[in-house]
Amino acid sequence: MPIARAAITVRSAPARRNAVRLGAVTLAGTLLAACGSSGGGAADGAGGRITLTVDLFGSFGYKEAGLYAEYEKLHPGVTVKQTDTEDENDYWKSLQTRLAGGGGLADVQGVEVGRIASVAQQQSDKFEDLRKYGAEGLRNEFAPAKWAAATGRGGEVLGLGTDVGPEAMCYRTDLLRQAGLPTDRAELAKKWATWDGYLALGKQYKAKAPGRSAWLDSVGSLYSIMIGQEKERYYDASGKLIWEENPALRTAWDHSVKAARDGLSAKLDQWSPQWNQAFAAGSFATIPCPAWMLGYIKGQAGESGKGKWDIAALPGGAGNWGGSYLTVPRAAKHKKEAYELIKWLTAPEQQRRLFEKQGNFPSATGAIDKVAGARDPYFSGAPIGQIFGDAAKAAPVQVLGVHDQNIAQQITNALSEVERKGVSPDKAWSNARKGVANTIG
Repeated sequence: MPIARAAITVRSAPARRNAVRLGAVTLAGTLLAACGSSGGGAADGAGGRITLTVDLFGSFGYKEAGLYAEYEKLHPGVTVKQTDTEDENDYWKSLQTRLAGGGGLADVQGVEVGRIASVAQQQSDKFEDLRKYGAEGLRNEFAPAKWAAATGRGGEVLGLGTDVGPEAMCYRTDLLRQAGLPTDRAELAKKWATWDGYLALGKQYKAKAPGRSAWLDSVGSLYSIMIGQEKERYYDASGKLIWEENPALRTAWDHSVKAARDGLSAKLDQWSPQWNQAFAAGSFATIPCPAWMLGYIKGQAGESGKGKWDIAALPGGAGNWGGSYLTVPRAAKHKKEAYELIKWLTAPEQQRRLFEKQGNFPSATGAIDKVAGARDPYFSGAPIGQIFGDAAKAAPVQVLGVHDQNIAQQITNALSEVERKGVSPDKAWSNARKGVANTIG
């Protein structure tokens, strides 16, 4: 995601990429207003040179991995210019405004997985059907669920998948060691095989925590990772809204509330400047992390964090949080050229390189086997290919709904009230219900 990716955020991911969405260094920039023209392929200047504009949230890692520079070398006359909005929610609101007006859109727009159902079910007339450029021939290169999520009701192919967000647990070995806890990833995976075990270990950490560090960053991240382990979260397979009566969601809520009340959280808002600074400051010992967050951690913790982090399997089994798509708006200036760019960026070889450099786990089936043996020196040599590969294989195929991201945001907002303001869980739940009703009607 990338949440945040939100920022990768991303990986918002809050996602999420989110995002967070989903994941790499924090990027800031103002939105670049691309001319709203239907003239696909028109040249920008003399000699047939064109500038392809790419507008994303968080960090997808393309610039950091050198992929834009390589694409420009392979395509003389093409320049790629990327802009970013760090928070995915802000990005989505801006994108909706520009889609409604038909102008100010880039040639390529990123869409977080929590929004793709809205694109496929409600906004297919705003985006190019990529079948006209040959995208149907790429179907077998992607996981079936990833491909299906961006398919419109009439069979339109409305985006190409970038990454998925298999989940694990990232942790600071130095902080755990100082608190007298084990640091071996296999031993930790056994001790926190369940979420109850994870919270119990958190209490042990709190008793001997070095400095003023907390067990985890925020209860919002705990909730997001737990709900990412479920097939049905906010909607069921028929499209019915089920979030209020979903027992799996209440379990994630209850565990998050318990973590807040037990004082296990650093009480940080994800994707905030304070949260970003906390990675380098050692303000928390563990953070549930989808694959895309690895690059984000590296960017925030910096070179001094190398070797202090490690990764273990996630409590409670596998799950998925985040993942994104690249789309071409109908108002894009260079539609065909934009398609060629996103086809190249999402091809197996480029997805492999992104995972090895940024941690974004591939959605292209041809890339997954290629990264199976990957290790990450920054994370103490953790076998990231195996850890995230196993998680990706075991993760449920999630039911995606039109308002997934909106509902998730209201719930995490409510949990923040419990965590930071001491609001009672019942009152916070009521606030979440009101927030969802106001947001989605």
